[in-house]
Amino acid sequence: MHLRLRALAPAMLGLSFVSLPAVAADTVLGTQVVTAKGYAADVLETPQAVEILHAPAASGAVAGELLRGKPGLAAQSDGAWGQNPVLRGLKKESVVVMVDGLRVNSAQPQGAIASFMDLGLLERVEVVKGPGSVLYGSGAMGGVVNLITPEAEFSDEARTGGRAGVRFSSVDKGIAGALLLQHASADNALVLGVAGRDVDDYRSPDGREARTGYQSDTLLAKYRHRVAEGVSLRLNLQRHNDEDVWYPGSTRSGAGIPPPLGKVTIHSPEQRRELYELGIDAALGEGQLAAEVYRQEVFRQIRARAANTGRDYVRNDVTFSTDGMRARYIFPVADGHLLTLGAETWRMTGDPERYMDNNAPLFNNNVRNDPFSDGRIRSTGVFVQDEFELGATRVVAGARYDRVKGNASQKGSGPSALTTGLDSVDNNLSWSLGVVHPLAEALNAYANIGRAYRAADMRERFEDSARGDGYFHVGNPQLDPEVSTSFEIGLKSTAAGLSYNVAAFYTRIDDYIAGRITGASHPGTGLPLKRTENLDKVSIYGIEGSASMPLGAFVADAGFTWLRGKNHQDKEPLFQMPAPELTLGIGQPAERGFWWRAQLRAVAEQDRIATRFSNGTENRTAGFVTADAGFGWHFGKVGAFESAGLAVQLTNLADKRYHEHQTDGVSGNELAAPGRGVALSLNGSF
Repeated sequence: MHLRLRALAPAMLGLSFVSLPAVAADTVLGTQVVTAKGYAADVLETPQAVEILHAPAASGAVAGELLRGKPGLAAQSDGAWGQNPVLRGLKKESVVVMVDGLRVNSAQPQGAIASFMDLGLLERVEVVKGPGSVLYGSGAMGGVVNLITPEAEFSDEARTGGRAGVRFSSVDKGIAGALLLQHASADNALVLGVAGRDVDDYRSPDGREARTGYQSDTLLAKYRHRVAEGVSLRLNLQRHNDEDVWYPGSTRSGAGIPPPLGKVTIHSPEQRRELYELGIDAALGEGQLAAEVYRQEVFRQIRARAANTGRDYVRNDVTFSTDGMRARYIFPVADGHLLTLGAETWRMTGDPERYMDNNAPLFNNNVRNDPFSDGRIRSTGVFVQDEFELGATRVVAGARYDRVKGNASQKGSGPSALTTGLDSVDNNLSWSLGVVHPLAEALNAYANIGRAYRAADMRERFEDSARGDGYFHVGNPQLDPEVSTSFEIGLKSTAAGLSYNVAAFYTRIDDYIAGRITGASHPGTGLPLKRTENLDKVSIYGIEGSASMPLGAFVADAGFTWLRGKNHQDKEPLFQMPAPELTLGIGQPAERGFWWRAQLRAVAEQDRIATRFSNGTENRTAGFVTADAGFGWHFGKVGAFESAGLAVQLTNLADKRYHEHQTDGVSGNELAAPGRGVALSLNGSF
């Protein structure tokens, strides 16, 4: 039997700390991941496409920027801070974002929940593409993005270490830094981290892009204590805070905005995420038990600033709090199976307080106008996963049952507010079946088929309000959950220095949730109405891959993505599909001494756009090619540092003017991407 219980230890007791080099984000194949199966497993033996992304020890970037140029991955942006992960064409609603394996729940129109963590404190980002509802429940139709911080680990001998880094960037006049300290002994382990960044408005080929700067800071504390042989308690505390975040892609005028106000832009003077987690890991019989209770809060001040008055005419403060419990028991059974049994429950609450100025021409009456009151979503689920071998073929099969209940005290505000008919209950069954079969040494073929789901979020259920697309949106408490069926086949190899993976996939989503134009108008604002409804179905299919191989002293790499999406009800392309793209790179790595790497990223024109669904607001995006380069020096011992590094990163060398197709903004006036820039980073481990 090749399934060993000792393989569970890295997943249950944490991932080992590694010092990350100060190089560009990289993808690693043929290493251990914990997100795909729920325990440590080699990527080569995982029946799904997986990307493992590393960031420099001090990074001015946000999580979404790591995804660009990677197979099947993209980012939807509404500013410099808000970078939402897009996995195989599915956006934030259909992707579960986690920090240390705990989902970050938040219903917000602008901003990216993946950006509520400083990359300088991460060990790595694991991205699992394809259905993941068996392990992670609602929303994991496109996949899972897991932001993983270093674990507190025990050591037979007492040791203390850590890492530090600082980065300076020219394109945004930014400075970022991170410090991570670790202490380990036989019975106690501690991780402490602090990080921050301060960036100014970035420069594009058009000049400085107003309101793209911001400030942020992050605190991290993780502690583990061994209470008995095979039993340990762990504590995880995190706090991330952002200030003065603007969303230039939200800037609008016209429908729904009183003309005296001119252009209106959404911004957040302050927003933060706080996590409190207490867990236990215990050897139980022949298996390993892991359980935790947690509370995660995402607070945001949301403001709408009017250009003509220079004041906020909408002020909204909201905290989305999630209280949860989770447990899973992983154990081998007599016939050689590795079985996972698990249960999870969480309750998310939100009660936004919104005030508006609507007394033209003064706009100073400060009227209470909550989009909904006392929103609640509770999810409870149980799941089972079995990994076993049939001859040379490895099989991973799982199933999950979830019950999701939503309710609110009030939907909308004013005379049209509703207080009844707001509760609903969904019962959801998810399943997956994956197989991995070796074709040769270090060459595996795999296939998987799975069913995932997404229950409607609070805004889709309960919010009645005008939005930036010029419509008054009406929530629907009785929405059915989206249900996806996905199929994927692929190859993975890590032989003789050559690593490659290629995957083809197809996903069908039934009861797709979206706003539907009704033809009616809202009596209070006169805006045309959109009601949140379930569409017939949508489908997405494509092919993606990447490869890396040595060429003498150099290493060449490539990656590509091609996909298509279709809205069957409207008989047109699915809204905001990523364009096909190709990435080519070459470099000379070095564990010690000089290293360098250069890369070209070519993105095709995207002329497959949704006209009916978007009411003409999605426009064609021109293709573009960007060139980036980096070089630096890996030092040995330098002063108090056991190792250190210096790196110079050159981005958008041709100062190309472009924007990604997933960039939000008024059609034809989307925010241009950053222009030519130079970044200098220094880091070291001790």
